[in-house]
Amino acid sequence: MSNEEQKPQEELDAKAQDPQEAVESVEDVEVEQELGVEEAVDVQALQDEVAELKDQLLRTQAEAQNIRRRAQQDVEKAHKFALEKFAGDMLSVADNLERATASINKDDESLKPVLEGVELTYKTLVDALKRHSVEQVDPAGEPFDPQLHQAMSMIENPDVEPSTVIEVFQKGYTLNGRLVRPAMVVVSKSAG
Repeated sequence: MSNEEQKPQEELDAKAQDPQEAVESVEDVEVEQELGVEEAVDVQALQDEVAELKDQLLRTQAEAQNIRRRAQQDVEKAHKFALEKFAGDMLSVADNLERATASINKDDESLKPVLEGVELTYKTLVDALKRHSVEQVDPAGEPFDPQLHQAMSMIENPDVEPSTVIEVFQKGYTLNGRLVRPAMVVVSKSAG
């Protein structure tokens, strides 16, 4: 007999001196035993419910952590690429300054101050873009990369390897490694 079974028996023995008390004790023991079975069932059901709720809690915590992580990544991307549209608009200014520099007659002494001013403005703009992680893609002499370059035409040129950029019509730009505008280029092709 276990301790739990001995306890009701001891109570019965102690109360056996009074017959009315003995009958009530037997009824109490029977009720306690019935309650013990019901309580065991209730305890198991409660333990199952607790396990299920713990599982739900863990899943909810993991989902909340994933949502926080995704939100943080979205904010980081927004900060990182917030300048993309503005940088794209500024590229046309850089292109115009480059064209102005190329079109000014460098031999004309009266235009030297204008040329210096345009070159200084262009350099200042390019430096400002670099400070904000906007980098030029000027691939002259490099192998053609379709991820960064857009081929405008192909020309046979025996002096360079095939698929080499031989001329740049328009420089490309990247923002934090992401392409904002591809470089417009002429690519060499093999004679054939």
